[in-house]
Amino acid sequence: MSRRVMDRPLRELDPSSDRAKFRQIADVLRDEIRTGRLAPGERLPSESELIEAYGAARGTVRQALAILGEEGLTDTQHGRGVFVRQAPPLHREGSVRFAKDLRRTGGGAFQAEVEAQGRVSRQEVLERAILRAPAFVAERLGLDDSAEVFVRRRRMSADGVPMQLADSYWPVDLVRDTPITHADTGLGGSYARLEELGHRPARFREELSARMPTDDERRALRLGPGTPVVRLIRTAFDDDGTPVEVFDSVLAADRHVFTYDFNAD
Repeated sequence: MSRRVMDRPLRELDPSSDRAKFRQIADVLRDEIRTGRLAPGERLPSESELIEAYGAARGTVRQALAILGEEGLTDTQHGRGVFVRQAPPLHREGSVRFAKDLRRTGGGAFQAEVEAQGRVSRQEVLERAILRAPAFVAERLGLDDSAEVFVRRRRMSADGVPMQLADSYWPVDLVRDTPITHADTGLGGSYARLEELGHRPARFREELSARMPTDDERRALRLGPGTPVVRLIRTAFDDDGTPVEVFDSVLAADRHVFTYDFNAD
């Protein structure tokens, strides 16, 4: 028989399980969140309600709630309780986000994608500089170790929530004295400017990996404890197959859904 908390039936724990009680409570609440029975912005059962429902010690309940916070599923509002995190994930449509039509009508793929999902985008330019190419950039651009690149570092947000840190690198001789080096690259973003230079991005390669954030990344993205990030490195190639840009981004893993469509043959 299920327990009832806040007029919501909750699954019973398994007394024969060797899984710790606090983990079982976290499992129940996680299932409530992921199935939508606890909606974004809704308050979770209080510590007292969970203690009564499961006959658990306060420390056990707090351990369970801490797990959900570490997983990025909840936010704690002091004096009010624990709430399901409100911001829905951003759906990143990897197969279509660089369509030529977007370059003609929008400010770039991120802005177009965010606004298409009914949200407000913001981009902060953190740095623009010429520097020696990092090894991973030089390798992907086919440059020698001493080559210089132009870098633009940004933080991108949706509805005021930081979503990703994004660094774009170009061979300095390709973009020198062009709008790509300006704070505002203009309508369609940097890919539209590359096309105007005769280097239309025709093909992309994306590499994704997951890890825990650095302290700087955690602060910049305002990540909760235990929240991982996804690192995405994208190389853009022009019609001749020449690499023209390396995009290196760190994305909050709990704020994105990655979608790719492709043919089987």
